[in-house]
Amino acid sequence: MAIKVLHHGLSTTVQDLGRPGYFHLGIPVGGAMDRLALRAANLLVGNDEGAAGLEAVFMGPKLEFTADALVAVTGADMPAKVDGTVQPGWTAFKVKVGQVLTFDFLKSGARIYIAVSGGIDVPLALGSRSTYPIGALGGFKGRPIAIGDELPVGIGSLATEGRTVAAEFRRGPGKPAELRVLPGLYWDRLTDEAKDNFFADEWKVAPEADRMGYRFRGGRKLTFVDRKQPFGAGSDPSNIVDSCYPYGSIQVPGGTEPIILHRDAVSGGGYFMLGTVISADMDLIGQLQPHMPARFIKVTMEQALAARKERASLLDGLRASFN
Repeated sequence: MAIKVLHHGLSTTVQDLGRPGYFHLGIPVGGAMDRLALRAANLLVGNDEGAAGLEAVFMGPKLEFTADALVAVTGADMPAKVDGTVQPGWTAFKVKVGQVLTFDFLKSGARIYIAVSGGIDVPLALGSRSTYPIGALGGFKGRPIAIGDELPVGIGSLATEGRTVAAEFRRGPGKPAELRVLPGLYWDRLTDEAKDNFFADEWKVAPEADRMGYRFRGGRKLTFVDRKQPFGAGSDPSNIVDSCYPYGSIQVPGGTEPIILHRDAVSGGGYFMLGTVISADMDLIGQLQPHMPARFIKVTMEQALAARKERASLLDGLRASFN
């Protein structure tokens, strides 16, 4: 079976849960920006939760099916339609041979996840089917899908139509979005006033927000503790001697606009990092639209670990709901 791409949307890529283990070589983890949404979509159609699906941002694709399939769409509120008939979100529905899947306008969130029974069966690249466009790696020919492509699909089951994800297992950002941050790394580079302002201010997502990173604007400029820049660092106080960038870390070039490094971010560079968004909240970033308000919430390591445990329990409950 194959799915014919009649229109690619704005930017639609094949994504799974990523390719960990190559960050030290400059190859990011990649994978779905909202991992919970992808897992849920796959479970709905009977796939392994790490199977490859489609991630579409802001605008959905137009897809023609060459065989019957079970489909689920999760993540952002962008209603799916089969031959013009609206289908429920976060619910498994059938698409018959010859039918066309399209999408209505985006109502909330930023990214949808389209899972098809059997999964998108593109070749593995370093153990993953995720698309890393900058490196032309993985996915469908190493790039976003395009008109005329035929996406291969594995063999799946049609036995679970109508299954749905309960509301308590769906997560989305609030207004403003609250992103929990564990200070560290180069936190000592900031003045006490700047530290307080960073968490006190409301920020807004900048238009420069993609799979590499999300930029934020609107808060007060950060100030730095005076020091003589070390050999090898740039002249700006936000510069450091090149260092590794942890996934989710926050850099603030020039002290003006925080950037959260996301799935396809580079692995190192010369900007200081004031802390890291905790893993439990990284999915929320992938559902933020430009100009949406956000606040950063300071947490301790104990609180970050408790949030990770809570998220693991959420995933266990999601899996159990399909048994």
